[in-house]
Amino acid sequence: MSARKEKQNNNKKFIIWFWLLFGGPLAALLLFVLCIRLFSDLPNTEELQNPKTFLATEIYSSDMKVLGKFYAENRTNVKFKDISPNVINALVATEDARFYDHSGIDLRALGRAVWGAATASSASGGGSTITQQLAKMLFPREDLSKFQLVLRKFKEWIIAVKLEREYTKEEILAMYLNKFDYVNNAVGIKSAAQIYFATTPDSLRIEEAATLVGMAKNPAYFNPNRFRERAEGRRNTVLQQMEKYGYLNKVQSDSLQQIPLKLSFHPEDHNEGLAPYFREYLRDVFLKKWCAENRKPDGKKYDVYRDGLKVYTTIDSRMQRYAEEAVSEHLRVLQAQFEKELQQKRNAPFAWNVNKGEIASILRQGMKRSERYRVLKQAGKTEAEIVKNFEQKIEMTIFTWKGQQDTLMSPKDSIRYYKGFLQSGFMSMEPQTGYVKAWVGGINHKFFQYDHVQIGHARQVGSTFKPFIYALAIQEGYSPCYRLPNVPTTIVYDGKEWTPKNSDNKKNGRMMTLQQALANSVNYITAYLMKQFGPQATVDLCRRMGVVAPIDPVPAICLGTPEISVFEMVGANSTFANKGTWVEPIFVTRIEDKNGKVLADFAPRTEEVMNEEKAYVMLQLMKGVVQIGTGSRLRYRFNLNMPIAGKTGTTQNNSDGWFMGITPDLVSGCWTGAEDRAVHFDNTLYGQGAEMALPIWAKYMQKVYADKSIKLTKSDFEKPSKKIEIEMDCSKYNKELEAEEDQFNTGEEN
Repeated sequence: MSARKEKQNNNKKFIIWFWLLFGGPLAALLLFVLCIRLFSDLPNTEELQNPKTFLATEIYSSDMKVLGKFYAENRTNVKFKDISPNVINALVATEDARFYDHSGIDLRALGRAVWGAATASSASGGGSTITQQLAKMLFPREDLSKFQLVLRKFKEWIIAVKLEREYTKEEILAMYLNKFDYVNNAVGIKSAAQIYFATTPDSLRIEEAATLVGMAKNPAYFNPNRFRERAEGRRNTVLQQMEKYGYLNKVQSDSLQQIPLKLSFHPEDHNEGLAPYFREYLRDVFLKKWCAENRKPDGKKYDVYRDGLKVYTTIDSRMQRYAEEAVSEHLRVLQAQFEKELQQKRNAPFAWNVNKGEIASILRQGMKRSERYRVLKQAGKTEAEIVKNFEQKIEMTIFTWKGQQDTLMSPKDSIRYYKGFLQSGFMSMEPQTGYVKAWVGGINHKFFQYDHVQIGHARQVGSTFKPFIYALAIQEGYSPCYRLPNVPTTIVYDGKEWTPKNSDNKKNGRMMTLQQALANSVNYITAYLMKQFGPQATVDLCRRMGVVAPIDPVPAICLGTPEISVFEMVGANSTFANKGTWVEPIFVTRIEDKNGKVLADFAPRTEEVMNEEKAYVMLQLMKGVVQIGTGSRLRYRFNLNMPIAGKTGTTQNNSDGWFMGITPDLVSGCWTGAEDRAVHFDNTLYGQGAEMALPIWAKYMQKVYADKSIKLTKSDFEKPSKKIEIEMDCSKYNKELEAEEDQFNTGEEN
């Protein structure tokens, strides 16, 4: 070798060593920087320990039933111990047979998958482990190019290995099952078990577990509700995998594969289930306000749809069901009677004295309050175009008491159609605690979403207001046996004379006790008491009893002109049952975060309104309504023999029917009427509160007393500890009136 060639070789070696010594570290540095760049979006330890997962807020009844959920994703996490081994075994056997043997990446399965891709073999299976699939769900892919997709796969491997370091195998399985979307608003194994099989994750049978695990391959394609045969075939594949890996023997596998796929499909629908009106008020009013006023540790507001709150309510699921049944059972019959009357009306469903101009105004208001009108208005349609749209017939599904019905009807005609339905609002509460036990805001939340318990302030209360005036008299020392003449009373107010009439317009002049007058809702006697104590004193008493609705202090309020919600009326009447102390009705006891930490506790406000003796006397006074008055049908028609105090109410033209009922354990109230006061019974036989509202209360009480698990007492109201100074046994000195009592009619007031 020549010296020149040797020198050239030495130069080459020098250059190679130079780049190895100086360029190598530089290249390594560049590669390191590139890796940082490419893998900069990998989650850190904190993100792995606290992966971002949207959790549904759950609403619990007092007897620990889930009333409903509010969610962006219908997900509620469960722990590994609360998941059936059938689910775990099916998942491991189907998705990752060596799950317990690898640390996030199964090299054997990966190699098999690569070989399958190279040879176009579908039998090789996939290479992703359960942990890798979890990584993909926790940190989802975006729309990526092929190169980015390959890079993303490497990132998922790294995340999978990190997950294996942070969590146990059991925790990874639970996270996977809690995160997976089973479609049909079933996100996570708890929702899936409930929606598809009406059960809980710990109670899933083998074939049910196999069905849900089979969806992991492609939940939309193997949706058991839409593709029953396809899903059943996939389920059988899972059962075969369970047999292959020793979780089932052949006999078990073969027999389970012969079972037809059976679903108990119950998709989540906010209009269905118990207490839909209550849940909507809870979501749209109570929780919206609470979330706006409270902050998480990071300073952000709580999100009712994503933060997995647990809201514990006072609603009793049994009593709620009975209340809904009572409303449905009675209004189904009452509506049929109403429709018979409507057949005789020229402008049905409106009353005979409502003119065409008033009807047009009512229908126009109904149109402007509709969702259709709002959408068309936002789309820039003119008023004329909107009206024309409302007059065109379209296919629609309407409510009937015989079930939903498909029909062809214009939106304008549908407004008129729905105006003809009678509605109801019912609430029941414990007077001692203030706990609301049942809340029924209407007849069907899907078609009628206006809540007639709390939102519905715009209805007059009729004679259910009279006990407040009588309470003033009792507080001033009047006895239920105090006698007054049944004659007209004239009240001068604001320079004008006002003389109310009795509902029967009779002026008999007969003496009667306060108990008889309240029992039969005699307007003359009520007006006399109003004249003695004045409207302002009555309003002040109502305020102390929790009524916040606007009440003008005018004499006419004694006949029930104020517009008060069912919620406030029930709360006010609880004062009598709670020994004179008003207890604010409450419906939430506490709120917890997703980890069970208590965020808020709730207790009712209270105010002593009258002493124990006066409250007890008021109960005895109101018992007369049931014993000898307008509520007596509770005894002879509904056979309710427990101690009951109450008051019926009917407003002008029979537009509103009311009943407030009090027992030692429960105070419950009901309103019934149409959406518009222009729609009502023409005759008082069916239009009075004793027929429109009282039967709902009666049916409810029949049901709750028949349920021995609720444990209601049939004993009388508790007497005051001190001797009662007010005389309540009217027979001692009113024997001359006893002969007349049988002649009293029990007709309802206006």
